[in-house]
Amino acid sequence: MTTLKAGDKAPAFSGKDQSGNSVTLKDFSDKKLVLYFYPKDATPGCTAEACNLRDNYSELRSKGYEVIGVSPDSEKSHQKFIEKQNLPFRLIADTDTSIAQAFGVWGPKKFMGREYDGIHRTTFIINKGLIEQVIEKVDTKNHAAQID
Repeated sequence: MTTLKAGDKAPAFSGKDQSGNSVTLKDFSDKKLVLYFYPKDATPGCTAEACNLRDNYSELRSKGYEVIGVSPDSEKSHQKFIEKQNLPFRLIADTDTSIAQAFGVWGPKKFMGREYDGIHRTTFIINKGLIEQVIEKVDTKNHAAQID
């Protein structure tokens, strides 16, 4: 599904976070960015992934990483998810899926015999605009350990 790989230039993106503030790739030009795509707020796997990143956030920050989550949920849904799980990082509301499409993580999925389009859980490690690592097989309970 994902065609982007380590060494590729990260697609420029712009979106709104849970508070309606603009978030762009340029905001992180001098930082390492963990940009993680997940299907839906407050679902078991997505909650486990977000909480694992939350629990390891200070360690990730000490290594120079900034963490941003992206899903098709609304700003309001993101606000509730952040408050309920006490998340210290921002979540982008990609309601039109343009960011997910730019990163190649939006497409056909199967669940319980049903086919539909959705986000494929994927994380991109971006440094100075270049993709350093793509994590396609995300371990939701130990995701921070997968980040080099």
